[in-house]
Amino acid sequence: MATPKIGISVGDVNGIGLEVIIKTFSDNKLLKYCTPVLYGSSKVISYHKNVTPGSTMHFQTIGSASEAAAGKVNLVQSWVEDVNITLGESTEESGKFAYLSLEAAVNDLKSGLIDGLVTAPIHKHAMELANFTDIGHTEYLGRRFEQGEPLMIMVSDSLRVGLVTGHVPVANVASLLTKERVMQRIAAMNTALKVDFGIERPIIAVLGLNPHAGDGGLIGAEDEKIITPAIVDSKKNGIMVMGPMPADGFFGNKAYQKVDGILAMYHDQGLIPFKALSFGSGVNYTAGLPVVRTSPDHGVAYDIAGKGLADPGSFRQAVFTALDVIRQRAQHAEWHANPVVKSKGKFRPSADDREED
Repeated sequence: MATPKIGISVGDVNGIGLEVIIKTFSDNKLLKYCTPVLYGSSKVISYHKNVTPGSTMHFQTIGSASEAAAGKVNLVQSWVEDVNITLGESTEESGKFAYLSLEAAVNDLKSGLIDGLVTAPIHKHAMELANFTDIGHTEYLGRRFEQGEPLMIMVSDSLRVGLVTGHVPVANVASLLTKERVMQRIAAMNTALKVDFGIERPIIAVLGLNPHAGDGGLIGAEDEKIITPAIVDSKKNGIMVMGPMPADGFFGNKAYQKVDGILAMYHDQGLIPFKALSFGSGVNYTAGLPVVRTSPDHGVAYDIAGKGLADPGSFRQAVFTALDVIRQRAQHAEWHANPVVKSKGKFRPSADDREED
């Protein structure tokens, strides 16, 4: 059976994206599980190899993802012009080439030439300078695949945290909450937990918007008038969902350990506890797409770019999560085509298989 082809957009060339890619694939054992296809420039990758300590990643340049060879790191040359790399700086040029890499990878993803996509970090200001009109990867992918608002889920071994609202100002969050929107997010998380993560009857906890989940309407009306009705109707639809839960107590008393998924109302409500508990091993997963996309849980980290200090753990985990979801989706489809088939578990190799990984 052929190993899945995992497309990789290289992200901001002035950040740590290429460093964590190079460190990840300097471990040849990963090539047993996937066929990586990078979208970038041989000159840029060679530059980053030279400034990444201990780099042993070798790559071959190919004309198309269809030519990608198993057991090798493959590069689709996505531009030929020279790049002025200024490590640690947000520039129009760094945004331009991050955009070119992403566009090339997503075009191949839409065409079925790759089986999944892992995106290295981009910088929003640099992308804006390069006329990238979407807020981030999640919104861009939703537009390219005509899926409206995909659901961002942060994933680790112990947590799955989804967001009702994403990259929006906190001042706008309450006005964006509707019963229908919360219900749509609950349903999307329920589907993702079943189809993408193989949880037969997932339990979802929904966090309240206000302190103490509104305290019966004394601290804001949104929990009582919007979130609670959304939960009640979602239960009527057969989803195992509870809440709204006061966010501080929910994480403080470790109630998150008793559920399969958590739905936060806004970005920092979900990501602050997630990163406090899982930073360095967490993965950003985009649910609700017909394709598989993951990314590491960190940004471009301009402050350490080119210093050899970047930890590749989250990027490496993003690759394995993409492989897990690809395998799980295939098993789910097989199950529905033939209910006698039993799930074989996740793609992620066991500790023994991964040796000292």
